[in-house]
Formats: sequence, structure tokens, C-alpha cells
Amino acid sequence: MPTIQPEQIDNDFEIAIVVSIFNEEITENLWRGAMKVLLSEGFSEDQIVTVWVPGAIEIPLMVQQLLASGRFSVALALGAVIRGETSHYDYVCQQVSFGCQKVALEAEIPVIFGVLTTENERQAFARSSDNVQNKGAESAHAALQFLSVLQQAEML
Repeated sequence: MPTIQPEQIDNDFEIAIVVSIFNEEITENLWRGAMKVLLSEGFSEDQIVTVWVPGAIEIPLMVQQLLASGRFSVALALGAVIRGETSHYDYVCQQVSFGCQKVALEAEIPVIFGVLTTENERQAFARSSDNVQNKGAESAHAALQFLSVLQQAEML
């Protein structure tokens, strides 16, 4: 019985990263965490295209546009949505997560959801700090692991 688990893969592909400018201090930290992982895995800066969009709600459409080019094997969606005093938070979180999932399923290309959805800024900073808890770094690791699994599954 075959078992598929993440393995090291060749880094002969390009990666798209879409990052929200809103909450930029946090999202820039997520981006830095992702870049640190990708560069340490042997990717060159030329293999990574980063697009900054105004807010989290714009992430899915930009990911869709990038994936439609046929150039990218995976996309990272990075942003930070922090609960405020209104229900706006709930709508944004739902739309961004749904949009990223829909794009991934339609394009049949992984879209790794690295959008923080936190109750407050303290939680967001904790998840974007330059340490092992950085969700941008986790998203980059998840992208590489999922591509490995996906490639293996395609060979079954």
C-alpha cells in the first residue's frame, strides 16, 4: 500500500506571494518569514514574485490573476485581519478564506492560506514575529510540503 508523505523536492519552479498592505508592519513580517524559508531552501529571488495588494479582500483576485498566467506552481496568500468593534472582521475573514480556496480548486494549483485572523494586535504580532511561530514561514514550509505530496499523488 503506497504511503505519501512530504519529501524534499527540486526547486525548479516559481512561487507567487500575494501580501496585504493593510496591517503592513505585521504582513511585512509574514513576508519576511516566508522569504527566509524559501531562500534557505535554495530558491532564488528571481523564482519568487511578490505582489502587494491594498487589503486582505483583494488577495484572492490577485492570486487568481497570477495563477492564470501558468507561470506559478504555488501561491502564498499572506495578510492580517484583526477583529475590531464591528462585524466587518467576520465578513472579511470569510470572503478571503473562501476566495483563496475557490481559486485553488478552480486553478488546481495550491494556494496556501497564510492570512492571520486574530482577536487583537498582540496575537497578530506574536504570529508574525521573527521566530518559529511566524505564520509566513509556516506557510512557505506548507507550500513546499504540499507540492511534494501533490507531485507524488499525481504519479499514482
